[in-house]
Amino acid sequence: MSFIDFSVLDIIDIVLVAFLLYQLYRLIKGTVAINIFLGVASIYLIWKLVEALQMELLSEILGKFIGVGVLALVIVFQQEIRRFLLVLGSTNFTRRRKFLKQLKWLRSDEQELDLEEIEVASINMSKNKTGALMVIERQSQLGFYSETGTLINGRLSSRMLEAVFFKNAPLHDGAVIISGDRIVAAGCILPVTDKPSIPRRFGLRHRAGIGVAEKTDALAIIISEETGDISMALGDIFQNKIEPSEFGEKLKGFLEK
Repeated sequence: MSFIDFSVLDIIDIVLVAFLLYQLYRLIKGTVAINIFLGVASIYLIWKLVEALQMELLSEILGKFIGVGVLALVIVFQQEIRRFLLVLGSTNFTRRRKFLKQLKWLRSDEQELDLEEIEVASINMSKNKTGALMVIERQSQLGFYSETGTLINGRLSSRMLEAVFFKNAPLHDGAVIISGDRIVAAGCILPVTDKPSIPRRFGLRHRAGIGVAEKTDALAIIISEETGDISMALGDIFQNKIEPSEFGEKLKGFLEK
C-alpha cells in the first residue's frame, strides 16, 4: 500500500476545484469583496494549523469566525448570487451566453479602448451641460452591473455616447458601462457611496460614480447636468472640475494607475 492513494478522480477533483477558485478570484478581483475573501482564507489556514496543533479552544473560536466570514460573503453578494442563479437556471440560451461572456467565461474578441472617442464625447457633453456617467471596465468584471441596465454591445463612439445621454433619451439617467471598444450596456444602476464626507452639492450621479469606484477598480467619468463640470473617480481618488483641455491627459493618467 502506498503512502498516498492518488487516482485519476483525485486529479479531476483538484483541477475542478482550482478552476472554480480561479473563476471566483477573477470575478471579485479589484473589488472590496477580495479583502473579505482573503481574510476568510487567512483565518481558515490559521484555523487548520491550530487544529493540527490540537489547540482546542482557539480552534473552536476560529471555527466560529469562518462561519461568520462565509455568511458575510453571502450577504455582500446576495443580489449577484440571485442574478447568477436566475440566469444559470434560465432556459433562454442567448441570455445565458451573454451573461457568461460578461464574466469572461466565454471568449470575446475585446479590442483596445478608444480614448479619443470618450474624450470627444465628454468635452461635447460638458459644453452642452449634458449629465452623464460613464464607467470604464478595467480588471474587475462589471457583468452584474451591466445586467441592471439595457444590454447594447455596440461599438464605442462619441456619437453613440452623446445619443445615449441626450436628455430626452430613455437611458440617459443610468450609467453606461464600457469594456474595450464596446459599449456593453446603458441605463445601469450602480451602488451609491455612503461616505459622509461627500459634499451635499453632489447628487446621485456623482455618488453612484464614486460608489462604483470604491467597490471595483473601474474608472468613473461623471459630467454634471447643472454646471457641465467633468469629474473622475478611481478607487479612493475623486477629482472634480477637470478642465476640458486637460481631460485627455488626465484620462490616460487615471487608466495607468
